[in-house]
Amino acid sequence: MNYQQQTPKYISHNGFLIPQGFSIETFKSALEYQAEATDIFVATYPKCGTTWTQNILWLLQNKGQPFPTNKNIQKEIPFLEVVGKDFVSALTNPRFIKIHLPFSLSPYHPEAKYIYVARNPFDCVVSFYYHTKGFVEIYDFAEGAFDDYFECFITGEIDFGDYFDNLLSWYERKDDQNILFLVYEEMKAAPRQEIIKIANFLGDEYIERVKDPEIFNKVLYHSSFESMSKNQQRWSSKRADNMTPFVRKGRVGDWKNHFSKGQIKRLRDKFITRTKGTEIQKIWSDIIPV
Repeated sequence: MNYQQQTPKYISHNGFLIPQGFSIETFKSALEYQAEATDIFVATYPKCGTTWTQNILWLLQNKGQPFPTNKNIQKEIPFLEVVGKDFVSALTNPRFIKIHLPFSLSPYHPEAKYIYVARNPFDCVVSFYYHTKGFVEIYDFAEGAFDDYFECFITGEIDFGDYFDNLLSWYERKDDQNILFLVYEEMKAAPRQEIIKIANFLGDEYIERVKDPEIFNKVLYHSSFESMSKNQQRWSSKRADNMTPFVRKGRVGDWKNHFSKGQIKRLRDKFITRTKGTEIQKIWSDIIPV
């Protein structure tokens, strides 16, 4: 009997894959959204620290008060590709907006602010695998194997496109004044430093808040994995109850528990090829076996 790869279910808009639970019309409207000068975007490839960064922004905006357990952060800092332009346009300023788009498809305004978070591809694919398994009604991949998902990831046949296309499109703009390029692993290693970096990027109001020790300590605690792993409905309300949590581990290096030697070589080779001529390899020189 020939082995047949099981793949998650996606839909395509002009060759760009999105989860099958998304509305094509809403996605198209998201691409038409006109960014405004006061908008603040959390721009990431999926599973690279998106929810974590959304929570940090909420905490900074709300002087360290934790995100309410009776609300969902995806509605308070909405996912543009899910809710569309009309929902986001109706928000009061400043708007905090989540996107998973490459730079070329992202709504752009030269005065809007964009926080991009990059995560090493090895941990990203593992986290994305568990994410995909957990949203049963969206992906129909509850019984999917990591080996099957890895094949989708390394070929770029995955929702929101190829990891490297997304990363490189934002990395090329990392020195723009209105773009803050963060690294997930650095956020894990030095959260104080990175939260201050975010506050400095956002401006005076936020700088004053991190100067207040009481507020800053609240931001640090409520953005920690310990705090965020509680009351997970705040972060996602559609995940199957019997699957791994939405905020799962957040560890650096968990990929070592999942990859075969062949998979390590294949992703390492693609990483080297796609990032050649950039400084990206230096970012993860102690993580990725180059």
